[in-house]
Amino acid sequence: MKGIFSVLVENQAGVLSKTAGLFARRGYNIDSLAVGETDNHEISNMTIVSTGDARVIDQIEKQLNKKVDVIKVRRLKELQSVCRELLMMKVSYNNTTRKDIMEVCMIMNAKVSHVSTKSMIIELNASPDIIESFIKIIQPFGIIEMARTGVIALQKDE
Repeated sequence: MKGIFSVLVENQAGVLSKTAGLFARRGYNIDSLAVGETDNHEISNMTIVSTGDARVIDQIEKQLNKKVDVIKVRRLKELQSVCRELLMMKVSYNNTTRKDIMEVCMIMNAKVSHVSTKSMIIELNASPDIIESFIKIIQPFGIIEMARTGVIALQKDE
């Protein structure tokens, strides 16, 4: 089971390490963690994705709510939220593979951000499942380097 938590926290030094420490102490894994300021500079929004059974996900929510620096915890349902992630990837290419890579980028709505004589940097802003599919499709071409931001999410209005 996947738990997506939107956690509003005080924008202060040490809040991230305290929150990550909560997961480490209890042996919970963080699949994805993204943090950024909200429209109020005193508050940050952490989007934390973790997996576990229903008891573990409930326990994570309870533990987050106990933290002093935490203002509000919301558990987001994947189907009722818009989830996005940014992927940047450096891929090797040659005259034979360049056209195929460009076609995949066009189909998957990825953008080529930089091209050199032997590699290109591609960026894709999409849902995590599309990111995973893109990686699998591009892998045979030769991924040199890759970076992902982690999931950010907002709940849809009803």
